[in-house]
Amino acid sequence: MRLDDIAPAKGAKKNRKRVGCGHGSGHGKTSCRGHKGQKARSGSSIPAWFEGGQMPLQRRLPKRGFHNPFHIAYQVVNVKDLSRFAAGANVNVESLLEAGLVKKKTVPVKLLGEGGIDRPLKIEVHACGKKAKELVEKAGGEVRIIGA
Repeated sequence: MRLDDIAPAKGAKKNRKRVGCGHGSGHGKTSCRGHKGQKARSGSSIPAWFEGGQMPLQRRLPKRGFHNPFHIAYQVVNVKDLSRFAAGANVNVESLLEAGLVKKKTVPVKLLGEGGIDRPLKIEVHACGKKAKELVEKAGGEVRIIGA
């Protein structure tokens, strides 16, 4: 095999359709656009959701509920999950990421109070539940809230 032998697979490359090149080409006169109408005009582009002036689907369907634009989606870590850290350890977003308790560094972390803790830890999170804070402080640790 040589470099000049290499060719694309059969049917992989197609010649472009050359429109407007006379009647004999099969693509002459109206250039495959038919006669008149919106799609025959130049500059015509119809959005995929357009239904020809009929009431569009997004307006026909009933609307329900409310979307709060200020909602913050936290990554949740429970107090029971912190047992994998040694006593007196500094627990922050980076250490939680290494331990596999959170997936992303950019999404804020919230500590919740499910389970229990038996060792003092210094924890830095973006938000903390009241019960979680009580449990950590009862075990001799501290919780520090950091800015998002």
